[in-house]
Amino acid sequence: MTRRAVVIGATGQIGRAAVGALARDGWEVTAVSRGGGRDESWPEQVRTARADRADDSALAAAVGDGCEVLVDMVAYGPAHAGQLVSLADRVGSAVVISSVSVYEDDKGRSFDTQGEPEGFPEFPVRATEDQRTIAPGEASYSTRKAGLEGELLAAGDRLPTTLLRAGAIHGPHCQTPRELYFVKRNLDGRPRRLLPYGGMSRFHPANVHNIAELVRLAAAKPGSRALNAVDPDAPTVAEIAAAIDSVMGVETESVLIDGPPPSPTVGDTPWSVPVPVVFDMSAAERELGYRPVVARYADRLPETVAWIERQLAGKDWREAYPKMFQTYGDLFDYAAEDAYLDSLGA
Repeated sequence: MTRRAVVIGATGQIGRAAVGALARDGWEVTAVSRGGGRDESWPEQVRTARADRADDSALAAAVGDGCEVLVDMVAYGPAHAGQLVSLADRVGSAVVISSVSVYEDDKGRSFDTQGEPEGFPEFPVRATEDQRTIAPGEASYSTRKAGLEGELLAAGDRLPTTLLRAGAIHGPHCQTPRELYFVKRNLDGRPRRLLPYGGMSRFHPANVHNIAELVRLAAAKPGSRALNAVDPDAPTVAEIAAAIDSVMGVETESVLIDGPPPSPTVGDTPWSVPVPVVFDMSAAERELGYRPVVARYADRLPETVAWIERQLAGKDWREAYPKMFQTYGDLFDYAAEDAYLDSLGA
């Protein structure tokens, strides 16, 4: 029997990999995006449809008479949850991308409080899905994701939904690739980089192909649940930097700082966290039979680095990655870095 899947946000970073994984597994896939485009890696039988995520009628038209699974890469907040539930009479189940940013620690600290007096959250190493989550609301990305989760889990009897809480997503087609921090420095011939917290920061990565595998498995085994979606390994920022150096064939020196970055534009990498942020994948293994298709962060790093290099070619990095600049600010304040390094020498 033919199984039909509709993927919303199909030409985004995760969507491209998920569409391919589902199609190769025998699903009849309709790839929905605002531009209606297709990825060159997709099998020919993948259908495309143009629809804006915010347009209820266009989304309903893409679902058509129905599908066994509706996969949503871009759902964000209770309104989107309501939109999905409104299609429950035509949809067997859903798989929706969420984020590990919905977690808070036992003292109520979350990623939203890291710059506040409350401070950065301290999770158990290899935190499970039993870790408490923040209260839903409209204040931030995290609170809106929490609202999305709450609404969908509450409607599990009408629309069984698997929520995948992704970590630091990596792979081609990312609009905010953390690897840019080291790739551009290497391209610019920077011989040294500053790493706070002794280079030991660990923010659990999640390869797009591992997330796509979770999507594929969850599509075939519907249920109402939230699962972590991260890689088997969680390398330190120093290990990530060294792996990127190896891919690019360069040698650099890491200058380790004990404690936080000296300033917002000196040493503050996209992975810089004061305590480990590492999650457990046992639930996905137990409930879905999940086994990672990418075993180590470094295994698919060459394609990520090559993608970033192509995007940067002939462009200012802020033009190539405007969302990266909006999210992290000036990551390449070399004058401030050199002044700090000079002060260390003095």
